[in-house]
Amino acid sequence: MKYMLLIYNNPEQQPAYGTSGFDEMMSGFFAANERMKADGVLCDGEGLQGIETATSLRIKSGKVETMDGPFAETREHLGGYYVVEVPDLDEALKYAALIPSAKFGTIEVRPMMDYNPRG
Repeated sequence: MKYMLLIYNNPEQQPAYGTSGFDEMMSGFFAANERMKADGVLCDGEGLQGIETATSLRIKSGKVETMDGPFAETREHLGGYYVVEVPDLDEALKYAALIPSAKFGTIEVRPMMDYNPRG
């Protein structure tokens, strides 16, 4: 089963760029990537640019509306994701715990739908 590990961070609690804490966090991400690759579970994963680069879209009464930024107001922002293929939720949680942001943010673990099963 594939699981998406959604990485939510509060920018105010995240280590600042250029500090040893930031370097330690990034080393943790690189280590998590390598572990997932070595274990053969990593399908995909990327970081996202800041929320100031986001555009949200809705269709209301047949008209397309766009807005700058994310739609929801929240302290934690979606900063990136991993997709892992593992047997069950317990295994997905094991890999989610490797993500350094879990120390100051939230990792949402969600099973993915499979609309294109291999047959």
